[in-house]
Amino acid sequence: MSKLRDKYFNEATAALMEKHGYKNLMQVPRLEKIVLNIGVGEAIDNAKALEAAEADLTAISGQHPITTRSRKSIAAFRLRTGMPVGLKVTLRGQRMYEFFERLTRIALARLREFQGVSVDSFDGRGNYSLGIKEQTIFPEIDYNKIDKQRGMEVSIVTTARNDEEGKRLLEQLGMPFSKD
Repeated sequence: MSKLRDKYFNEATAALMEKHGYKNLMQVPRLEKIVLNIGVGEAIDNAKALEAAEADLTAISGQHPITTRSRKSIAAFRLRTGMPVGLKVTLRGQRMYEFFERLTRIALARLREFQGVSVDSFDGRGNYSLGIKEQTIFPEIDYNKIDKQRGMEVSIVTTARNDEEGKRLLEQLGMPFSKD
């Protein structure tokens, strides 16, 4: 078991039950899954870009990503239905907690002039999305072996009913929110 999972069950659940007045342990919000998504638009011209992004995402997540394909054709982008345009990984259970711990404790701290993540990125239902501009903030990525800086989206899905509960849950788990 990861330290973060232990922290959730031992500390966060008690704090959240007290703060929100939950009567039952099953009412306490918890992490459901984390989805990592990389858009690889240059895969239309360069097939190697998809392979490089796949290697990066595999190293970051510890699991093999699936290829996402375009749903419709867009002539201006020379895009046809079914062409590969991105990669995504869904993390659950132990891998999810390990990734969240690496994200909050190691990767975000490596950002230049990091002041915390925005509290405005909740979706209204307690889920949080975070955009990362470069994959090199993760220690698993060798800076000398990357071909291009790629951004990624991290979506943290919780069982919280609203943004306030989701924010409290992520704060308890160590998400560094900005002070403003």
